[in-house]
Amino acid sequence: MRLAIHGKEFNRQSAPVIIRLFEILTIRKIEFIVSTNFSRYLKSAAFKKFRFKTFEPGNALKGIDFFISIGGDGTLLECVTFIGSNEIPVLGINTGRLGFLATINKDDTEQAITHLLSGAFRLDKRAILKLETSKPVFGKMNFALNDFSVVKKDSSSMITIHTYIDGEFLNSYWADGIIVSTPTGSTGYSLSCGGPLIFPRSGNFVITPVSPHNLTVRPIVVSDSSEITFRVEGRSKKFLVSLDSRIASVDASIKLKVSKGNFSVNLIQLEGQHYFKTLRQKLNWGLDIRN
Repeated sequence: MRLAIHGKEFNRQSAPVIIRLFEILTIRKIEFIVSTNFSRYLKSAAFKKFRFKTFEPGNALKGIDFFISIGGDGTLLECVTFIGSNEIPVLGINTGRLGFLATINKDDTEQAITHLLSGAFRLDKRAILKLETSKPVFGKMNFALNDFSVVKKDSSSMITIHTYIDGEFLNSYWADGIIVSTPTGSTGYSLSCGGPLIFPRSGNFVITPVSPHNLTVRPIVVSDSSEITFRVEGRSKKFLVSLDSRIASVDASIKLKVSKGNFSVNLIQLEGQHYFKTLRQKLNWGLDIRN
């Protein structure tokens, strides 16, 4: 068995968790490789006793059975860009804050790895969206697990986003921007802009305007078999488009099309984990603040 590990810069409280993870893998003689970026934070004496190779983003991850993300949801989204269409199952250990995707509490790391190595888990397949553009923007990483957005670049006037579903005109959104979210991303940027929560296996996208001028304009849920195209106008010559945490500046001449990607992201769900349980825990559903 071979594992790949990626993470972000960590604090003193998280260091023992990572050390224990490496110890468990070493004791069980599990080969693991570490992303080059993460390895830069593993320079202390406590990590020098471990042997591991490194990999660069974009390298083929052939022969890797599992991918471990150490950090928050942003770190796991980075792991998704490394994995791409390889569909390597990914386990998120949360050393960050909220953690809708990285659901394993850092204090439960040892138990989680034990379950992983013994096969006591299931795979939660999550759909992605892909972005096609008339000019190169994101290269081969033109996909997102959470969302796509186009927003104004500066603090000037709103932009107009002409939106079409399967070639049929939907609306011209006069707003600060617009978001197309997968069900996975419905708990993120879209939610903060008033979008609904979407169950991961529902087969939908949600289109959510960002600060629309017309308050009767609301988010709309569409099938993920749809092709959503955009044409953007505004006083500014440049706009920002994003795929998860990756951002690029484009001009109004570019054509944008969003559709469902042709591969999935396999999130590892350990026994006792479920999407509804995550919602209750992270959003404090069912808790009475008066008590």
